[in-house]
Amino acid sequence: MQNKSAQAPGTARCPGVTWDDLIAAESRPVPDFLAEDTYEYRGSEPLDASRYTSPEFFKAEVEKIWPNVWQLAAREEDMSEPGDVVVYENVGRSYLVTRQEDGSIRAFHNVCLHRGRKLRAESGPAEIFHCPYHGFAWNLDGTVNNIPCRWDFSHLKDTEVKLPEVETGRWGGYIFVRENSGGPTLEEYINPLPKHFQRWPHEKRTATVWVAKVIHANWKAVMEAFMEAWHAYTTHPQIAPYVSDANSRYNIYGDHVNVGFNAQGAMSPLIDPEGKSEQWVADQYLASSRRLEGKERVIVPEGAKARAVLGQLARDAYPEVCGGNADHATDAEMLDSLFYSVFPNWGPWGGFMPALDYRFRPWPDQDHTLMEVRILSPVPDGKPIPRSVPMSFLTDDQTWASSPEIGPMLGHVLDQDVANVEQVHAGLKVSKTGKVQLGDYMEIRIRQFHQTADKYMSR
Repeated sequence: MQNKSAQAPGTARCPGVTWDDLIAAESRPVPDFLAEDTYEYRGSEPLDASRYTSPEFFKAEVEKIWPNVWQLAAREEDMSEPGDVVVYENVGRSYLVTRQEDGSIRAFHNVCLHRGRKLRAESGPAEIFHCPYHGFAWNLDGTVNNIPCRWDFSHLKDTEVKLPEVETGRWGGYIFVRENSGGPTLEEYINPLPKHFQRWPHEKRTATVWVAKVIHANWKAVMEAFMEAWHAYTTHPQIAPYVSDANSRYNIYGDHVNVGFNAQGAMSPLIDPEGKSEQWVADQYLASSRRLEGKERVIVPEGAKARAVLGQLARDAYPEVCGGNADHATDAEMLDSLFYSVFPNWGPWGGFMPALDYRFRPWPDQDHTLMEVRILSPVPDGKPIPRSVPMSFLTDDQTWASSPEIGPMLGHVLDQDVANVEQVHAGLKVSKTGKVQLGDYMEIRIRQFHQTADKYMSR
């Protein structure tokens, strides 16, 4: 059937209650950035499926994208004391991200300059970087500590064997590395996150959950599963009664940052509303949402909206769950999925409640991804930031829902997502057309992502 719509490309929106309608109904002042629309039409051309499956394309990504972008390497609470070291690895590179005596962070290539062995295989505290092969050693600032049998290396000057260093950046409790210098500063690169997250400071949080699993799909396909919400009606039917999936707001900011604002406590516009009350929406939310898991049934008064009642329930629960006070928080900040993406592979979530935080790394090729899920919980003002929990690694035969840290509610959703992306990757490999078609609006974040990748690939 031909599309007879006369609308300009990118201007169509799902009928029904919109994000703007829900924001306008808030009982508290709404931050400007939750109300603003920064969508821009960026074309309707299909993507080439080989971007996900080609070893040659993957090799070009490794050479042209990864050395030139800011990569999330660690959280501050992963390495809170001087001498703490995080071994961060991605696409064949390995870095020693190190807390210095003065509290600063420096990062070095994790390679012995004698015969090339990795200096460390695991994260943990260190006094020096000692090579287990022959005993060469470096101080935590990258300077030479010891060259054994120095008489045989008179040709080496200490300045010539200083460990190669990479750029580091810090914001919001996160630590980043960039191999090649130049380009935007970290603050420029992640703009407008510093402004948006002033309300939900992630530097005042700690990872209370950290679980990882290797997914049999390309890293981009996995990340893109978390760049739009309209798959929820089909993929996650258990949450459609309270997730306004197809009416989400999608904003893009320059090249590196985008966001989806997905309302909860409001029914999917794809569900037939006949016979569905606001009480039904609230009951469905409390039965299967992780945010207010374990809370008893609430009554939605006649004429009230489930979203408003659930938002207040979340504000009331906040002191018990997180400490502090959230009386000023909007329903959106208490209930909704405010899911940001930062190019190329990081996905922090906004809001006042414990927040999801995603990282996706090729592991080790175009056919596999290490997907990491953290939950960052607020730490009350005046309390020290506890160390992060260690990462729990799921095996191939373990589901997300089987993880006691993730739990069955969130785990079931993640398992549904993973089942999709693994079949997506398998399908892309045998696609007859070799093309991927994207929606103009609901998948604009994916289009922006690939257009940014092309800019790096063309340098």
